[in-house]
Amino acid sequence: MVHVLSSRVLLRPRDPEASRAFYGQTLRLEVYREFGTGPERGTVYFLGGGFLEVSGRSDETATPTLQLWMQVADCEAAHAELSSRGARMLRPPVREPWGLVEMWIADPDGHRIVLTEVPADHPLRHRP
Repeated sequence: MVHVLSSRVLLRPRDPEASRAFYGQTLRLEVYREFGTGPERGTVYFLGGGFLEVSGRSDETATPTLQLWMQVADCEAAHAELSSRGARMLRPPVREPWGLVEMWIADPDGHRIVLTEVPADHPLRHRP
């Protein structure tokens, strides 16, 4: 068994400055650490129970199989706040058949991000 102590998602954006502006200013993720210099320097953001590292550069397009999932306290409030900051909205908050409220946004490279709210009456909030 591999004993994992920590984890992070590595993102190699096409435009590092635009991605840092999106994750740092639009989403307002807190910075865990920064390293290197210049436009391709690394910035590691807190991402709930893990980290998101934006570093380097890639000429590749967004990978459709990569999606970030972030739980928020209130999807409607997140929608209003992120809309006011110019985030690219893919879908407004919707209560799904499985009971979660989900909304979709995209980062500057087009990576899909789902923001999810677990409503107070959802079974995930209650122990069986």
